[in-house]
This record gives sequence, C-alpha cells and structure tokens, in this order.
Amino acid sequence: MHNDVVILVAEDDEGHAGLIRKNLKRAGVVNDVLLFHDGRQILDFLFKEGEGPHRQDGLAYMLLLDIRMPRVSGVQVLERVKADPALKKLPVIMITTTDDPREIENCHTLGCSNYITKPIEYNQFVTAIRQLGLFLSVVQIPVLNGE
Repeated sequence: MHNDVVILVAEDDEGHAGLIRKNLKRAGVVNDVLLFHDGRQILDFLFKEGEGPHRQDGLAYMLLLDIRMPRVSGVQVLERVKADPALKKLPVIMITTTDDPREIENCHTLGCSNYITKPIEYNQFVTAIRQLGLFLSVVQIPVLNGE
C-alpha cells in the first residue's frame, strides 16, 4: 500500500485498537494510523465538522470501522459515508465481533468494501489483522477530494 494512504481506525475498545495498530506494523504497514473512539468522532473528521482534526482533500484514506460503538454506530457511519458524493469511494472495512449474517449482508448492501469478524481468541485476532495488513499492501485506494 502506498505510504500516503492514511488508515482511519474507528474502534471504541482500546485493547482492540492497540492490537490493530501493533499488528498492522508487524505486517509491514507503516502508514499513518488515526484512531477514533466513537462514531461521532469519525463522522466529524470525515465531514469536517466539530472541533477535532478533519480530513484533508487530496489524500487517500481507508476506514477500519467497528460496528458497535457509542454515540453513532458503525452502520450509521457507513450509511452516511456511502451516501455522500465526496466520500462514497472511501474504502470501508467493517471489523466487528458480530457474525450475524443479516448484519454482514446489510453492511455489504450499504457499500462496505469488506467485513472482518473479530475472532475472540487473541491469536486468531492477531492473524486476521496481519492478513488485513497484507491485503492493504496490494489494494489501490482512491484519493478523496471535496465535492
């Protein structure tokens, strides 16, 4: 993956967020990683609202999105992102403990790029994140611009 792609991680569980970061690095992914603790924070970043940091036009982003988050759920974030002309090409990979087939189908229908179920077992989780790192090293990510 190009080093200029910024990886956005929306994950409210500090332990999982740390594992994602650590194992992406172990998989050779050296891209910048920005962490958001709830759905509102990632929406503020993407839609350039609120006080915190905002996305920059002309950069490529990829979003790793947990479904179960406080304030705004990952599914609601996915809906807003895919409905927006400036953001709809943003690759969104759902990373969640939910393996409900209806939830998986719903996220794909809404436009997620991929859906990864977090294994509860530590070693499986580490392996899944490393495989994600390998996947990220070969995909092409579109640059986001304003509307």
